Amino acid sequence: MIDTPAFLDTHRPDVPDMVVPQGVTPFYLAGRPVRGRLVRVGALTDALLARHDHPEIVLRLAGEALALVGGLASALKFQGSFSLQARGDGPVSFLVADCTHAGALRFHARSDAQRIAALSASDPDADASRLLGRGYLAFTVDQGPDTDIHQGIVEIRGASLSDMAGHYFETSEQHDCWIRLACARTSAGWRASALILERIATEGGLAARTTPDDDPAESWATATTLAETVTEAELLDDALAPEALLYRLFHSEDVCADRPRALAFGCRCSRARLSGILETFSTDDLDHMAENGTISMSCEFCNLSFHFSRAEIGGASATD
Repeated sequence: MIDTPAFLDTHRPDVPDMVVPQGVTPFYLAGRPVRGRLVRVGALTDALLARHDHPEIVLRLAGEALALVGGLASALKFQGSFSLQARGDGPVSFLVADCTHAGALRFHARSDAQRIAALSASDPDADASRLLGRGYLAFTVDQGPDTDIHQGIVEIRGASLSDMAGHYFETSEQHDCWIRLACARTSAGWRASALILERIATEGGLAARTTPDDDPAESWATATTLAETVTEAELLDDALAPEALLYRLFHSEDVCADRPRALAFGCRCSRARLSGILETFSTDDLDHMAENGTISMSCEFCNLSFHFSRAEIGGASATD
């Protein structure tokens, strides 16, 4: 097995060393039971999506998924990752996007080329329900190998990925959550964004800042009504600063932005990890994999190929 750490591996294919410092801007409405996150994946969207040979209709859905998990992972209070997984009987049979607590993003999608081509021809703006079909949506929180994985699974329901995620929070988490997702190819390349609002309990410090006449239900209704006015162009506009957009939407509700969090290109593949997988195969299997003395493996997340000399991979013995 190859023991070289990924960061010292000179044979590792180039991957974008890209970080978006203001990828996620948390915020809250002072004295209101509302907190939220504005996600701007920015140029990182193009770096992630353009590496995959999918039609635009599939990449648009993947970009929305990346913005969603980027926003939800920013709420993690521990080291770990947050992932979204969708499986359905539609042209896109599988989609997974995940983000670590540090903001490292990646995705993988599997689709039927013929069905996607037919759908794109008849409906180039097909929504998520037509792409995914019937199936399920799963959200998973993984705190590492020593902790049980927490997963919530719901039936795919709704036209858009925003609707589907909202249905998850309504049925599985049982609290109010408003979500707007956007992804499009702009003149600057692919861009993705999310605006997420959550209604929180009016207890503790928040209750101390409210007045007796405040109605939590009315405050939530006002916040979501204001959020509904946001446009896709505003969400995807690189020139419109996150704080400026939040003020434009919620200035009447005394919006307060918190410290932003970064997002980054986050595939976690490495030669060391892939060589470890190859070492589990028998020598006969490895011999069949090799072409001209070289074994090639591709990472489904970053779409990069790794090449190994057959001589450097020993393989599992018959007694393993």
